[in-house]
Order: sequence, then C-alpha cells, then structure tokens
Amino acid sequence: MEKMACEEKTIEKIELKRELGLFSAVSIILAVMIGSGIFVSPTSAFERSGSVGFCLIVWISCGVLSLLGALAFAELSTVVPRSGAEYAYFIEAFKPLHPYAGQVPAFICSWISVILLRPAEVAVITLTFAEYSVQPFSGYLCNLSSDSMAMLKKLIAIMALSLITYINLISVKLYVKVQNVFTVCKIVACMVVIIGGIWWLSSGHVELLSNPFRGTTTSAGNIALAFYSGLWAYDGWTATAMITEEIQKPEVNIFRSTLIAVPIITILYVSMNLMYMAALTMSEMKSAPAVAVVWADRVLPSWMSFAIPLGVALSTFGCALSIQFSVARLCFVAASEGHVPRVFSYVHIEKMTPAPAVILQSILSLACLLLGDIIALIEFASFLMWLFYGLAMISLIIMRRTKANAPRPYTVPIVIPWLILVVSIFLTVLPIAYEPSIKYLFVFMFVLCGLIVYHVFVYKKIGNTLSAKLTYVMQMLCLVVAPDKKED
Repeated sequence: MEKMACEEKTIEKIELKRELGLFSAVSIILAVMIGSGIFVSPTSAFERSGSVGFCLIVWISCGVLSLLGALAFAELSTVVPRSGAEYAYFIEAFKPLHPYAGQVPAFICSWISVILLRPAEVAVITLTFAEYSVQPFSGYLCNLSSDSMAMLKKLIAIMALSLITYINLISVKLYVKVQNVFTVCKIVACMVVIIGGIWWLSSGHVELLSNPFRGTTTSAGNIALAFYSGLWAYDGWTATAMITEEIQKPEVNIFRSTLIAVPIITILYVSMNLMYMAALTMSEMKSAPAVAVVWADRVLPSWMSFAIPLGVALSTFGCALSIQFSVARLCFVAASEGHVPRVFSYVHIEKMTPAPAVILQSILSLACLLLGDIIALIEFASFLMWLFYGLAMISLIIMRRTKANAPRPYTVPIVIPWLILVVSIFLTVLPIAYEPSIKYLFVFMFVLCGLIVYHVFVYKKIGNTLSAKLTYVMQMLCLVVAPDKKED
C-alpha cells in the first residue's frame, strides 16, 4: 500500500491547483475592489456631480457598468479558460490575424502590470495599512519626531508586505482562509458606516438631504469626471478572470461570483456615500484627510473611534494580499509564454504555488515602497488599464466569429462589449485631454522601452547566460520546477 501511495504521488502533476470555490471567488472580487478609497477619499464624484442626488446616480450607474464589464470578462473566461484575464484573451483573439498580433499587446499589458503598476499599488496600499494601523496608538507615539514616525510606518509597511508574501508563498489554502476572514472583516467595517448612518438619519439629521438635486452640475466636463472617478473606484472586477485556472468549476463560479460580488459592492458604495453626505458637507469632505474618520468623529460614539482606522487597516491588508496573489498569476502566465524569464512560470514542488512570481512581485513592491511617494506614478499609469479592458472587449467581439463554436455556458448581449469599449476609450482619453501633462510622456516612454525589450528578447529571441543562471538559482533556493514535470 505504501508503495502504491508513493507511486501515486510520483505521477501527480506539478501545477497550480483548483482550490478556490464560489465563496473564495466572491471574496477575492470584494477584496480587490474594496480598498482604502471608499473610507479615505470618496469625494471626487460628489464634488464633480454637485449634488447628493446626482452623485448617488453616478455611483449606481458606475456599479451597473462595472457589472456589465465583469460579465463580459466572465464570458471570455469560458472561451479562453486560462489565467491572466485580458493578457490571455489578446493572444487567443488576435492570433488568426497574425502570429504576433496578440503577442505585442499581451506583452505590453504584462509589462505595465507586472513590472510597474501592480507592485506600485501594493506598495501604496501597504503604506496606507501602516498609516491606519498606528492611528489608534497615536496618543502613545506623540513624542516621536516626524522622521521617526515616517520610519516606523515604513517598517510596518515592510512587515505587512513580508507577511503578505509569506501567505502567498506558503499555500493557496492559507491564502483562501486569511482572505476570507479579512473580507468578512471589511464588510463588517462597511456595515458599521451604514448602520451608523441609519442611526444618524433616524435621529432626525436629514437637513443635508432635504433638497438632494440642489447644485447639480450642468457641465459636460464635470459629469464626465464624476463618472471617471466612480468607475475608477469600482476597478478590480476582473479579479476572478485573472486566476481562472485556480477556480473550481470556472465556467460556473466566475459568472456566479460576479453576479454576487459586484452588486454587493454597488450597494455598499452607494449606501456609504449616502451616509457620508448625510453627515458632512461637500467642503468638509474635501478638506478631510480621511472622510470616514471625520464622519466617525461626528456620528459614532467616542468609544467606537477605533472602528474606522481598524476597518481601513483590515481593508488595505486584504486588498494588497489579493492584488499580489492575482498579479503573481499574471506573471506566471506571461512567463509560460516567454514574455518574462521562464523561471517565473515554475511552481514549488510541494506547496504548488508560483513561488518565483510571488517573490518577484514582493521585490518590486519593496522597491516601490522604498522609493517614497509613487501615487502620481499610479495615477499616470492606471489609465492604460482601461485601454487593455477596451482591447479585451474587441477580443470578445472577434471571438464571437472566430470561435463561434466554442463552449459558452452563457453569453452577454453584443451591445455590452461595445458599450464597455466606448467607456474604456473615454477613460483612456479623458485624463490626457482634460489635464495634459508632460508626466504622461513617462508612461509612453515606459511602453516604448517595453516594445524594445519585446523586440530584442521575445521576437528576436536573443539569449543570454543571465537567464540560465537565474533559473538555476531560483530552482535551488525555492525548490521549484516547470509545471507538468513529474516528481522524482
């Protein structure tokens, strides 16, 4: 019997396992979409819309648009059942046009996300975690100088990043357990705001809502910017499509998780904004360093003052954990295509996690964290993500013809990808047209560098000894092998 068990073990494939059920898929979407923004700075849509009533219409509309986009990605995940989301869709959809037609946009997508955008986001989110982790203890730390406080927060952020990396390295099951707990906690934090707001309204504080459409903007530019702010707040609805290969029954659970998670987030966002606007004026929200904290000081009892900073800390930790989990899978898929060194597609022989990809993301996030203020970098690179969403919609439209016979448990009306394509063009062009800046040149120079790297190392396949040495070192240090290899 022991011999048979040993033989069975030796034929087990080294690959990522499907360990994420429906609840975990819902949890991941909630984790990525709900970060610190809804607690710290949900003001822009209110400022641009001009009134409470129109602001709520904007938040509802953006939630509906996000749901439609997520449903389109759910269909794409059945036609191209691979992790990587739009990266995988580009390769498959544009391949019939030319062998490299999908390779170039896929490479640029991974170049932007893996090397720059997602590591920078994780760095900023962990710094936000550190900021709100120390806030309940500010009375004990008041004697520290500003430099010492900044150093303390950076050290806490580094420790949080280390813990996130450890969780994603050690086990997908551990990640699922931790993420599910943190998701429940952040939902509770959102409910504290909603229930506290209901109590505030029931106490008769309705004067700020008495004329909900007073001051509504008539400027087309402000309306556009209000929707721009709302749609960015909902970003993250592609989370399950990014990890398709690790979801159980993805042809069912990605669709179901989308239908559950995005409406929940829409209800939470609309309700929380209503509660903020019921207690704070627009000027108070604009001047607040963290809207939810100022709101809590006014609405909640003093003994609950810790609740909001704790909620922000839990929310940011869970968000960073899931972003690193997802982008490591994108790195894993890109490496399997040869768009980054192949070693980053290797899997730990026991843990079945993409250890090299997780470590790479941790190192890049640490570098961003040590650089300091990189929020502007995210703002000036993020608009490209909607360009990739638009290309994904084009991919869906193309594959309706080229893969007409592919199994599709469900299809979205063709008007939906066209609508999301228009929205993506709007969100890509608007920041450049509204506020042209030389900083955007940095983004295009980064893209140009990516094209050069692609031409030299992918298209021309110019080899070097560094890649072989890197593979050897990673295999020795991390105990990883290429997927599908047998254990000895």
